Amino acid sequence: MTTAAELPPRAISRPRTWRLAVGIGVVLLLVAGLAAALPRGATPPVSGVRVVNTFPHDPRAFSQGLVIADGTLYEGTGQHGESSLREVELTTGRVLRFVPLTRDYFGEGIAVHGDRIYQLTWKNRIGLIYDRQTFAPISSFRYSGEGWGLTTDGEHLIMSDGTATIRFLDPKSFDVVRRIDVRAGRDRIDKLNELEYIHGEIWANVWYSDRIARIAPKTGEVTGWVDLSPLYPARERPSREHVANGIAYDAAAKRLFVTGKHWPKLYEIALIEQP
Repeated sequence: MTTAAELPPRAISRPRTWRLAVGIGVVLLLVAGLAAALPRGATPPVSGVRVVNTFPHDPRAFSQGLVIADGTLYEGTGQHGESSLREVELTTGRVLRFVPLTRDYFGEGIAVHGDRIYQLTWKNRIGLIYDRQTFAPISSFRYSGEGWGLTTDGEHLIMSDGTATIRFLDPKSFDVVRRIDVRAGRDRIDKLNELEYIHGEIWANVWYSDRIARIAPKTGEVTGWVDLSPLYPARERPSREHVANGIAYDAAAKRLFVTGKHWPKLYEIALIEQP
């Protein structure tokens, strides 16, 4: 009879407890390695702002969308019975062209794509399309859920709906091409409002916040924040509804503008990177 001592070493059985311990150790090492590799958990950096210029802004405008295209400033406003699409003179705040929406519509974000202006509505699930040169209504399109913010990367319309999800739409069929979920570390960031596409990033106002989220369009990760709180301190605002909402980037002149709902001023700002 062959004894255990006579068997080749590899044939000797290890105790089950030893094998279990080895298995747990391997799993823990793998988990630790994955955790170290994950970018989530790191706090995105926060940038301050410096005011470059200040311009008048209609304090009656419940700003929902702000765009500069070829040097022209466009604004979409909200509230039932007060919603509109506007062309605004930058330096004076004077409204040059004005198209009111019917009382049924609560206007939301706007985007300029090609020779058209697109405007969302809040709960009607209808987007409005205008001729950019004449402001004449062309047609409309439908979407699911609520409409909040709108921008374009030159290829897609990019839309927020008040949740942590951003949709990319085909500008011809309005089909959803893809979606991203926005996160800062492990936290989902919802209440994403007015949007602007700047240098390969999606910038988003966050409702009831003075911060703009800078979002990676491929992953949805918040790569940084912009703190607007010094511009119009909360203690000076007539109500909690006077929130920051409105981001416009003039790509040709490399100028960045922000405003808010019923804010009396439009600010041209530059970022200050915090140490």
